[in-house]
Amino acid sequence: QVQLVESGGGLVQAGGSLRLSCAASRSIGSINVMGWYRQAPGKQRELVAVIGSRGITTYADSVKGRFTISRDNPKNTVYLQMNNLKPEDTAVYYCKGSWIGLRGDYWGQGTQVTVSS
Repeated sequence: QVQLVESGGGLVQAGGSLRLSCAASRSIGSINVMGWYRQAPGKQRELVAVIGSRGITTYADSVKGRFTISRDNPKNTVYLQMNNLKPEDTAVYYCKGSWIGLRGDYWGQGTQVTVSS
């Protein structure tokens, strides 16, 4: 089993920045993919950004140019740097990971991000 623990959420004004962290209980050196998803009230969970085993990244169109996903292998942590935040970025942000050799996906408990206008 793998545990993922998110942190870094909070309340910020529009135009501000936050950095989310996702700490994994297993080495992320052998990840298949790790990513950030978000779910706003009344909406489906959506992909925000993912990073693959070779460092290739993918972003939702709505966050391109504002958000950056990165990882620190020695710390087994994946980050999401969020700049120029907008009220529509308000949501619970979840970390998800899958590992080579492990079956299934693993999710964190989520961290709330609230952007005020």
